[in-house]
Amino acid sequence: MFALVVRFDLKDARSAEAFDELVATTGAGIRTSEPGTLVYATHVVHDEPLARVFYELYRDREAFEEHERQPHVQHFLAQRDRYVASTRVEFLTPGPSKGIG
Repeated sequence: MFALVVRFDLKDARSAEAFDELVATTGAGIRTSEPGTLVYATHVVHDEPLARVFYELYRDREAFEEHERQPHVQHFLAQRDRYVASTRVEFLTPGPSKGIG
C-alpha cells in the first residue's frame, strides 16, 4: 500500500468555496475511474474553516502514479494554486490498522 496526507491552507472564504467545488468535481472522477485508489477522503479541519486535509490510500505506488496522470487530477493540479496559500504533503507507511488491509 501507498498512503499520503495533504493539508491545504486556503487563501480566504471565497477561495475555500471554489476549492471545495474543484474537489467535488475531481472526486467524481476518482470514484468512477480509479480502481487502484482505495481511499480518497477529504476533510474540513474543525475550527479552521480555511484548512482542508486529504487522506489518500492507494493499492501501491503505481496506482498513485496512475492517479496523478488522470485528466481530472491534472485539472485539479492546474487549478488548485489559485485558491491555496500553502500545501503540506506527508507520505506515509501504513502500520497496524483497522480497515486498510
